[in-house]
Amino acid sequence: MTMNKVAVLVSGGLDSGVLVAGLARRAQVYPVYVRQGLFWENAELYWLRRYLKKISGSTIQPLQIFELPVSDIYGKHWSVKGGACTPGPRSSDNAVFLPGRNLILTVKAAVFCVFNGIHELCLGSLENNPFPDATASFFERAGRLFTEAFHFPLVVSAPFRKWDKAEVVLHGRSLPLHLTFSCLKPVRMRHCGKCNKCAERRKAFKAAKLPDPTLYN
Repeated sequence: MTMNKVAVLVSGGLDSGVLVAGLARRAQVYPVYVRQGLFWENAELYWLRRYLKKISGSTIQPLQIFELPVSDIYGKHWSVKGGACTPGPRSSDNAVFLPGRNLILTVKAAVFCVFNGIHELCLGSLENNPFPDATASFFERAGRLFTEAFHFPLVVSAPFRKWDKAEVVLHGRSLPLHLTFSCLKPVRMRHCGKCNKCAERRKAFKAAKLPDPTLYN
């Protein structure tokens, strides 16, 4: 029986990592990573490769890495340069908003889908994501727009959109979550332990009542 093909925008974090493993039970999964020239990408890719190698199976296809830089637009923004302005552990989720991020990522991934006959593109967006390009209506409209623009049926979805991060952790508790990575200011390829994303990660494991296997600096 021929399996469906699904592309997943991956970051190396908990959400997309658990999503890849879950979708691989029902489909041929194509992990897609888009480099944008952001501060944390080298560390993110290092851990993403390790995670995908650990969960590798016949339905998980090789990681696809594409380039679509935004550093020429973002300039000296903390997401490009790092530094003291990086949102800390007490910052709000809105503090890590990067204008156009999901829109840019989905466009690049959608073109990949067209060239490879993939009709479903998934993201690991969660219910508490406050950004305008991470809503259910945005993903639904994006799918319609891509379908029209490419004359190719494409659905853009976020299967975890009704979950919080603790639910993701619980769902993926049997996976090598210690190999996932979610940090804005990595130090020697490890979580800094002091940024917004590290704090979010700690809270998720605590809320899930599971030990946090993450190595923090």
